[in-house]
Amino acid sequence: MKTTLVAVIVLLASAANALAQPNQRLPEGVVDHRDIDYVGDGHERHTLDLFLPPGEAESPRPLVIWIHGGAWLGGDKNNCPALFLLRDGYAVASINYRLSQHTTFPAQSHDCKAAIRWLRSHAEEYQLDADHFGVWGASAGGHLVALLGTSGDVEELEGDLGTTDVSSRVQAVCDYFGPSDFPNIAAHCTEISRLNHAAADSPEAKLLGGSIEDMLEEAIAVSPTTYVSEDDPPFLIVHGDADPIVPVQQSEVLHEALEATEVESELIIIAGGGHGGFGEQDPREEVREFFNRHLKPASDE
Repeated sequence: MKTTLVAVIVLLASAANALAQPNQRLPEGVVDHRDIDYVGDGHERHTLDLFLPPGEAESPRPLVIWIHGGAWLGGDKNNCPALFLLRDGYAVASINYRLSQHTTFPAQSHDCKAAIRWLRSHAEEYQLDADHFGVWGASAGGHLVALLGTSGDVEELEGDLGTTDVSSRVQAVCDYFGPSDFPNIAAHCTEISRLNHAAADSPEAKLLGGSIEDMLEEAIAVSPTTYVSEDDPPFLIVHGDADPIVPVQQSEVLHEALEATEVESELIIIAGGGHGGFGEQDPREEVREFFNRHLKPASDE
């Protein structure tokens, strides 16, 4: 049975809460900068939080940027699940972006890239390593981080918000169960699927401004698989094989496209895993090792 959009939002919120660690305590000495306006226009969604690990940095710190999920119509930067990386010497940022009720795609891409450009342009101020930025996101956030990884040189997805004279490229991508191939997402659904992605009121339709069938050109443009190229950064992709919202095939086709282009990609499929909330199966240690491998200079490993 297909799920109503309201029920989907509740389910997605539950998945986000399962990934996050509500009311988690920051390590002692962490410096947090909240609600930074990364565009400068005062929009309530153009804000990010930046967390710096304790102590003086002997060298610039690698940065991991969390992008939240919520079907592009809900969620926020609070309860960032990447904060555990602070104990490993990473700086961590968590960003908000405009939702589909504010504006349609590609605004969400423009916002994410603007946030990265702001962080890179302020790297010296916050002792960030501008050459080692990673991104991590889940569900809709997984889609957006995958898009950041594959569209580093795509002008129409860059936008002109805020700081524009630095790169928005990232050096590592961790994609938790994000959709990657919008034109084929409905075809990938099985008997366990609880969402009609082809419907005129689906989350994808709200993001695109119409159903995938009616907005096929936009559906192609929003898909990370469209832009895969040999200069993309390494990917770690995680997906449950019993996901009732985003079919696991969406991660499989992205992984296959990256490998075909000889981009480093690792796909972890969680047996019996749903839409997040993997519990003890959540491969956080693999996430840590992935970022260590690609964001930390060899001398720091």
